[in-house]
Amino acid sequence: MARFVPRVLLLALLAAVAACSSFGPKLETPQLTLLGIQIMSADMFAQQFKVRVKVVNPNDLAVAVEGLEYDILLMGDSFAEGTSNDVFLLPARGEAEFDMLVTTNFVSSFGRLLSRVGGGKLENIDYEISGKVFVDKGVLRRIPFSHRGTVDFSRALKPLKSEPRQL
Repeated sequence: MARFVPRVLLLALLAAVAACSSFGPKLETPQLTLLGIQIMSADMFAQQFKVRVKVVNPNDLAVAVEGLEYDILLMGDSFAEGTSNDVFLLPARGEAEFDMLVTTNFVSSFGRLLSRVGGGKLENIDYEISGKVFVDKGVLRRIPFSHRGTVDFSRALKPLKSEPRQL
């Protein structure tokens, strides 16, 4: 009989985990895309960029975003990393755009990018953005994401028509 107690406890634990996972919808990963990068200021030591990000919600329910943690690679090199505390409601099956201000170090990121393009235009630059989206509800409060694409430094970013709705 003593041999059966651990098995019964294990089965009860597995049943409890399965029941908890069925409480709440499973969120699909939001898709983050870089729409553009614009130089805001630059000097010998640091540069500040405005990075326009588009977030698409593939879920059937609205997602309250409380911020994100990100790493941005340009042409395979680290460009920027940090957190954004933008808080907004991402509509069900909808999208939102927002701007992040990022600061880089010339030696560690932007300088390498300039040397790699060899004086060419900063158009169609390969990027990868990865990290975690922080949400206010659900079993997982941090949803990992990763996306690759190309981004353009050459066009000015227009002001957003509507800012993400604050919660």
